[in-house]
Amino acid sequence: MDILRIMIFCSAIVILVYTYLIYPVLIKFISLFFHNLNIEQEYYPSVSILISAYNEEKVIAQKIENIAKLNYDFDKIEVLIGSDCSEDNTNKILEEFKKKYIWLSVYLFDERRGKALVLNDLVKNSKNEVLVFSDADTIFNCDIITYLSSHFNDPKVGGVSGRIILSEPEKNFNKSIEEKLYWGYEDFIKNSEGKCGIVISANGGNYAIRRNLFINIPTEKAVTDDLFTTLAILKQGFKFLNDYNAIAFEDVANEVIDEYKRKKRYAATNFQTIAYFKELIFNKNILISLALWSHKIFRWITPILFFLIFFINILLYHYNKYFDVLFYLQLTFYLLALFGFILQKYKIRFRIFTFPFYFVFTNIAMSVGFSNFLFKKHTAYWESTPRN
Repeated sequence: MDILRIMIFCSAIVILVYTYLIYPVLIKFISLFFHNLNIEQEYYPSVSILISAYNEEKVIAQKIENIAKLNYDFDKIEVLIGSDCSEDNTNKILEEFKKKYIWLSVYLFDERRGKALVLNDLVKNSKNEVLVFSDADTIFNCDIITYLSSHFNDPKVGGVSGRIILSEPEKNFNKSIEEKLYWGYEDFIKNSEGKCGIVISANGGNYAIRRNLFINIPTEKAVTDDLFTTLAILKQGFKFLNDYNAIAFEDVANEVIDEYKRKKRYAATNFQTIAYFKELIFNKNILISLALWSHKIFRWITPILFFLIFFINILLYHYNKYFDVLFYLQLTFYLLALFGFILQKYKIRFRIFTFPFYFVFTNIAMSVGFSNFLFKKHTAYWESTPRN
C-alpha cells in the first residue's frame, strides 16, 4: 500500500513540476525551430471590432474614444457594441456616441442573455474580413489593429492573440504584483506557443480571427468564449499566432474577491469548453495536444494534485525523514498563505506571505469552479469587474 501511495505522491509532484517549470522551457525550445513571423506591413484588411458590454458606464466612453484614436483607415473599420440589457447609463452613453461616429453601431438588447449570445449576434451583423474581439475596459495601443490584422496576409493564419499589460492607479501601486507577474509568465508561454502557431487560449480582450472561421459560441451551456473561439480555429486546421507588439492595457481587479470570482467562473466554464474539443486532446498535430495538456488541463487539476500530495504526505508521515521534511515544508507554505490572507485584509503586504496566498487562493477558486462545473451551478451571465 505504501508503494502505491509513494507512486501517486511522486507522480503528482512530477506533473506539477513539469507543468509550471519544464513545459515553459520546453515550448520555448521547440519554438526556436519555427521561422519568425513574416508580417506584411502593407496588408490592411477590413476589420470589425466587437464588444459585449454590461453595466460599463464608467469605462465605455473611454473605450470608444480610445478606438477613435487608432492608427488605421477608418473606411475599413466598423465597431459593433452590444449592451446586454445594461441597467446603468451604458445605453445612454452608447446612443450619444452613435451620433458622433458613423463607424459605430450599437445594439441594445432588452433581455439579459449573456456574453456568448451577444457576441454571436454581433458577428452576424458584422461585414468585414477580420473580427477583433475586445472588452469595454481594455485600452488599445494606437497601432494594435495594424499588428493584429497584418498576419492575415498568410492564408494559413486563422487567429492572432495580442498582449495584455496590467496597469493600476498610482495610489494602488504594487497592490497586485502577483497577478502582473503571473500575466508576464503567461505571456512568455503564449509567445512561444504563438511562434509554433498553437496559442491555446487568446487574451479575451485583445485578439483577432478570420470572420469566415467564426463558429457560434455555445449558449446552452456556459463556456469560456475566448478559449472556445481559439480552439475552434485550431480545430479547423489553422494557425493561431501571438503578436507581442499588439498591446492593450487592462486594470487589475480592485479587490482580491473580484479576482477570485473571475477565476472561479473561468474554472467552471473551462472544463465545459474543453468538452467541445475532445479531438484536440489527442490530435494528429502533436504540438496542439502537448500545449493543451501542459498549459491547460494539467493546470486545471492542480488543486487535486496539491490535495493528493498533502493528504498522502500525512499518511506517509514518519515513513522516513524525507517525507517528514516535505510535510513540514507544505505546512509552512499553507501557514504563510493564511497569514497572507489575514494581512491583505489590512492592506499589509509582505511578499513572503502574499505569494503563497495568491497561489493558494487561485487554486481554491479553481476548486470551487470545478465543483460548480460538476454540479452545474455556473451561469452564462457575468458581472462587470468593479471600477474605481
